[in-house]
Amino acid sequence: MSGRVLRAQLSLRCCGTTAPERTAGPCWQLYIVIPGPVREWPVFTWPTGPEVPSREDRGAALAALGFTLADGAEWEWSEDSGPPYHPHPVRVALLAATKVQPVSGGAG
Repeated sequence: MSGRVLRAQLSLRCCGTTAPERTAGPCWQLYIVIPGPVREWPVFTWPTGPEVPSREDRGAALAALGFTLADGAEWEWSEDSGPPYHPHPVRVALLAATKVQPVSGGAG
């Protein structure tokens, strides 16, 4: 995959997450969209809390997964509403995405 430009996505998991580990409350999760099943996507989960990871934190998470921002890439933010099937009132979901590429010798 070296040299390929892929997409990274960042979202607040409002009810916690079960993968790769269960969290007891809201947490931010960054994942790299690669070909293949979702369970094989590289993922980084911050400790439980609603604070948005800083640009530096996101860069460190990408590096831990073996990726870096693609040349000229910026984080693009968008808002959506959470799905109505959650056990709490529908709320705004903040999402971010950017283009990334594997670092030399990285996980990608």
